[in-house]
Amino acid sequence: MSRREEYEKRAEELLAPIVEQNEFELVDVEYVKEAGNWYLRGYIDKPGGITVNDCETVSRAFSDKLDENDFIEDSYIMEISSPGLDRPLKKEKDFQRNMGKLVEVRTYRPIEKQKEFCGILTAFDSNSVTIDEDGTERTFEKKDMALIRQAIEF
Repeated sequence: MSRREEYEKRAEELLAPIVEQNEFELVDVEYVKEAGNWYLRGYIDKPGGITVNDCETVSRAFSDKLDENDFIEDSYIMEISSPGLDRPLKKEKDFQRNMGKLVEVRTYRPIEKQKEFCGILTAFDSNSVTIDEDGTERTFEKKDMALIRQAIEF
């Protein structure tokens, strides 16, 4: 396990009880370097969406836990936010939540001369995703997908 993965795992263990206590869902935790700064981000959600006050409540409690446990060697910026409508589907619960919904799939390499597909998510397992694209069933190997997320219709 890399140091980054270890930090994400430990942060998730501290954050999960705080999120559950507030009756929110912990969507993801990431530890990433952007523009020379390290960021520890927690993404939370709830039916109807997350407010700024929800983020602040979780952020204060999480900050206290991080100070108590102090396991990250680097200096970093901690953020708690809503995952946003265009978040990628990563975990099994993300796929379950989007079953029967319109999703967008982007592939690394062209398939039949295209790299973007849109259809109803009909099936998934640990290795693949199946969508119904206007009556045509398409199955993608997860390793071939650059992105899958809920499609936003305007």
